[in-house]
Amino acid sequence: MDVVVLIVVAGLFAIVSGVNDGGALLATGLKLPVVRPATGILALVVMVAVVPLVTHQVAVTFVTRLATFDRPGGKIATTIAVLSALAVVAVLSAKGRPTSLTLAIVGGLTGAGLGWGLPVSPGSVAQVLAFGVAAPIVGGLLAWVLVRVPVAVTTARGLARWHRAGFLLQTVAYAANDGQKMLAVFMIALGFGGAPPAYTSLVAALFALGTLYGLPKAGRTLGRELIASRPAHGVAAELAAGLAVIGCAAAGMPVSMTQSVAGGLIGAGMAQGGGRVRWYATLKIGAAWALTLPASGLLGWALAFLVRGLTLW
Repeated sequence: MDVVVLIVVAGLFAIVSGVNDGGALLATGLKLPVVRPATGILALVVMVAVVPLVTHQVAVTFVTRLATFDRPGGKIATTIAVLSALAVVAVLSAKGRPTSLTLAIVGGLTGAGLGWGLPVSPGSVAQVLAFGVAAPIVGGLLAWVLVRVPVAVTTARGLARWHRAGFLLQTVAYAANDGQKMLAVFMIALGFGGAPPAYTSLVAALFALGTLYGLPKAGRTLGRELIASRPAHGVAAELAAGLAVIGCAAAGMPVSMTQSVAGGLIGAGMAQGGGRVRWYATLKIGAAWALTLPASGLLGWALAFLVRGLTLW
């Protein structure tokens, strides 16, 4: 019964990931429509299905390094963690404060693991948090440099080529890192034996459903609210975020692609004058990020502690 419930929750989590992440990944290029939404969604979904067959190191980090979920009660704790993450993201989104589902699930898994009494590695949790903070900063710095290249030395056709390359890099980076949070939940539900095609294909299909539903709203939020952007800003943000997130994936550290893209947009905007950055929206989103992990961690801990107490009683 625990397995069935967790599989259903894992499917819901993959759909919500599509709603939350898919549109945001397409949003940076909306002012340069070289990659059409249908083509972008197809490329993103294919990468989510295929890349984890080559490397699923980040999924393993979610499954084994934050807490040990292959112990008795691990599936129940995971279910609680995912539901806690979804609840926090839903509340913040309803209040107009879009946030990172990756931060939420890291907090939920850590909190639920502690609440259920599972072994939790403080060192690994701290390392994941450090990489999570660093990724958008690195993305911003890289974009600050890269935005000068397409602006200064390329034609409109050249900028389109940069956009195609940046979008491809971004989709690979998402599938190698942030997107593997969906795979991790299925791995806990169905077993820890790697990432077979059946897992990754199911994740990709559910992610596609969520992306199709959430594209309009997510695209507006990231593509228009942070900066008064030009096409070159989106291209620089794609390239910078892709590089930053792939670097973290190589270390097996889960980070948020949307956070890295946001950092890239801000860095690109600041390179041509801080007045382009809409600081009120930036601070609002930053505050939501800062709240997400502790809120999901606390909720996961409280629910896991309560449910475990009831089962023991």
